[in-house]
Amino acid sequence: MIRYFFALVGGLFALLALPSTALAQDGYRIRAGDTLRIEVLEDPSLNRSSLVAPDGRIAVPLAGGIRASGRTVEDVQADLSTRLAPNFATTPTVFISVERLAERQPGGPPAAAPTITIYVLGEAAKPGKLEVTPGTTVLQLFAEMGGFSKFAATKRIQLRRDSTTYSLDYKAIEAGTSTSGATTLVDGDVIVVPQRKLFE
Repeated sequence: MIRYFFALVGGLFALLALPSTALAQDGYRIRAGDTLRIEVLEDPSLNRSSLVAPDGRIAVPLAGGIRASGRTVEDVQADLSTRLAPNFATTPTVFISVERLAERQPGGPPAAAPTITIYVLGEAAKPGKLEVTPGTTVLQLFAEMGGFSKFAATKRIQLRRDSTTYSLDYKAIEAGTSTSGATTLVDGDVIVVPQRKLFE
């Protein structure tokens, strides 16, 4: 009986995952207006259908806003599992599928969610060019770039905008004593993470 139950549950989740699997094979990337089906095996109260908002994000209890537009189902699934992990004894099992595609607009496909380009230099976990949604803050960008390397001087981070340089102290932001983490980034901003000095 128990074996039958687990086989039934496994079959159910396999069916739920079919749409996303098929789309993933085609390299499908989620778009604003798509509806995602979210299943959390360890907590059914989190199960829901979530519409990808015009800003490209979905909102999930215990995880907050997650960027979905422009990413694959697997990327969002892994991101959500990681964000939910602190609320569980072990990393939760998350299944995401595309329940409904965005309706096509007359005369062509729906417009892609707008993005801005931010450049990250230096001791970041993922330096380079990042495409993020308008309204992304400094703190959210730190998460997007995967944090910092072990050599980062996190008290001397710079935000360079045109000819102006702003100082950012991640330790102060993390401690809540600085509000610079809430600074909204604009297209073309550059984040510079310098290398830590010998006794820093």
